[in-house]
Amino acid sequence: MAEMVSTNQFKNGMHIDVDGTTYRIVEFQHVKPGKGGAFVRTKLKNFDNGSVVDRTFRAGEKFPRVLTSVADMQFLYDDGTDVVMMNTETYEQVALKRSMCEEDLRWLKEGDTVQLLSVDDNPASLQLPASVELSVTATEPGVKGDTVSNVMKPATLETGAVVQVPLFVNEGDRIRVDTREAKYISRA
Repeated sequence: MAEMVSTNQFKNGMHIDVDGTTYRIVEFQHVKPGKGGAFVRTKLKNFDNGSVVDRTFRAGEKFPRVLTSVADMQFLYDDGTDVVMMNTETYEQVALKRSMCEEDLRWLKEGDTVQLLSVDDNPASLQLPASVELSVTATEPGVKGDTVSNVMKPATLETGAVVQVPLFVNEGDRIRVDTREAKYISRA
């Protein structure tokens, strides 16, 4: 049987089961009004579809805790239907459905290390670093003297991802990209 957690044991990042759906606690606040009973106001992120909902619970209400684990995994290869990762400690290989991590593959090269989040021992999602360094494989050449700030152009990276970069970035340059917002940060 799953461990039960009370609302006064909530922590940001904890996963709980509410009405048969797994949620991650994004933030919570204990509220003790002058009149009436105490309650807990929460923001919960649905684990399946990523939507964020606001929920209010009575103080002391209990929920089953969903156990999660994180392991460092090395990206080995993508065969078109599955993505094969290897645990860097045990060398055990895990095949993930490509559809599960398609967005994340834009930022991964073979051999990169990422974290794999598992929920109840089932692989659930990849956790990428906040930024990655990649080489620019194709972009229009910058024109000398074209130094107007805030003007961007598209650049294709070695993983196939396309991001907007400043005019001074050329083919072959290594750049740092924010993986959460798909934005150029700086030259590497």
